[in-house]
Amino acid sequence: MSTIHIFTSESVGEGHPDKVADYISDSVLDACLAEDPQSRVACEVLVKDSHVILAGEITTKAHLDYEQLVRNAIREIGYRTAQDDEVFNAESVDITNYLSEQSPDIAQGVDACAAEGKEGEEQGAGDQGIMFGYATNETPEYMPAPIMFAHSIMMRLAELRHAGAVSWLKPDSKSQVAVEYGEDGKPLRILNVVLSTQHSEEVSNEEIRRFCKRVILSVIPQHLITPDTAFYINPTGRFVIGGPHGDSGLTGRKIIVDTYGGMGRHGGGAFSGKDCSKVDRSGAYMCRWVAKHVVAAGLADRCELQVSYAIGKAEPTSIMLDVDCFGSERVPEETIIRRIEKAFSFKPADMVSALGLKRPIFRRTTHYGHFTKADLPWETLDPARLSILRGE
Repeated sequence: MSTIHIFTSESVGEGHPDKVADYISDSVLDACLAEDPQSRVACEVLVKDSHVILAGEITTKAHLDYEQLVRNAIREIGYRTAQDDEVFNAESVDITNYLSEQSPDIAQGVDACAAEGKEGEEQGAGDQGIMFGYATNETPEYMPAPIMFAHSIMMRLAELRHAGAVSWLKPDSKSQVAVEYGEDGKPLRILNVVLSTQHSEEVSNEEIRRFCKRVILSVIPQHLITPDTAFYINPTGRFVIGGPHGDSGLTGRKIIVDTYGGMGRHGGGAFSGKDCSKVDRSGAYMCRWVAKHVVAAGLADRCELQVSYAIGKAEPTSIMLDVDCFGSERVPEETIIRRIEKAFSFKPADMVSALGLKRPIFRRTTHYGHFTKADLPWETLDPARLSILRGE
């Protein structure tokens, strides 16, 4: 990166309608895995006004109360009673369930068994698709700065709301941060921050803006704030009606918020509500894990890689053999590729095993990005694999 440029990323809060849908989907997934780790889950959710619609395919031995799962998820977000939202709340939503079992045609391709017309007996990918992974050393999380700053604002706002720091904060919110990068490719300064938060009727715009600016300044690195940094807080002047009352929400509509804020590419498949036999999720997690190892091993400042699959096949149809380090590599990219192939397997069963993806850990991923929480398995670093990548 040889020239100054600007990059902007956004994040959304727990009460954003799309994130409400994601959280319900991942709550159903975790409930299935808690009772039956072999569950096959593809649960999608639509929310609007007082309605919640579940749809998709689930094959599980778990015995679930879907209505209670939905109400609990909504309650945890903060839409508990009519006092929180008179239209969309855990007590009064109407729930419609259109879930069915997974197609046996898909199941035979995914299962680790022989089947007529299937090539081999290994567990295959649950669908065709392409997945990307990305990492950069510009933040401690190995994530791009704009998306990390936007997430940090949302996390702090949610922390204060759940703690009852002010009575007027409501669950729906959005943030956006524009970062100017210097010629060395490192964040130089914050150009502007946008923060919109749902609020109760009685609070003044002045109080909202004072409070929210303090939130922003508490999490953004001070050396990046300048006298010219602009703050746009609730720029419409009013945000009382929010969540699914203000807009419809659908599982999987915030995939750029879920990943790299647009800095790294995304293959297109959503994560929430899917068990990890679906390579949309497991493949993206694996690619992130590998890219993070490459950067953490000191082989490059930035790394992006791609993997692709055909439904029912165990071996990927391709691993991007020109892994892109954007000119930041310290050893030839061909060497990095050979070491990746030695240290990691991209077969679906191997990815699930290496990362422990049959556990009920996915509700923790729903909010503030899937690659920002240090204790999630695809965010941890394996010393043995780091050693292989370093050629030791």
